[in-house]
Amino acid sequence: MKVETGHPMWLTKLLNKEFLKFIVSGAVNTVVTYLLYLLLYLFMNYSFSYTISYVIGIFLSYYLNTIFVFKEKLKLKKFIKFPVVYLIQYLINMALMFVLVEQLHVSPVVVPILIIVCTIPITFLISKIIIKGK
Repeated sequence: MKVETGHPMWLTKLLNKEFLKFIVSGAVNTVVTYLLYLLLYLFMNYSFSYTISYVIGIFLSYYLNTIFVFKEKLKLKKFIKFPVVYLIQYLINMALMFVLVEQLHVSPVVVPILIIVCTIPITFLISKIIIKGK
């Protein structure tokens, strides 16, 4: 990858085509799962609503990342590995959610958005490793 003059290498790599497509697919996934979370939150508490929407988001994320972002074929072996990323992320997210909602009294309606923004870079890197094998 050619580094543009005046831009640090890390910035050029960050803004590559795959990462930008990852942001777009992540935005689609976020909107879908957030709307699902809000719908479920009407009927159940925030942790159950978040868990259900999170699991559905894993399936959607694998599909979008594999087909749209990294242009790979869907494979059962990679799909089975993919949720490991999100299991770790889920545990971190639930801990953050508990602290933000219960300790800092941030609205449960806003917390999922704050958490997603914090986890984007690590999710991109781990997703790329699993899907592309690099």
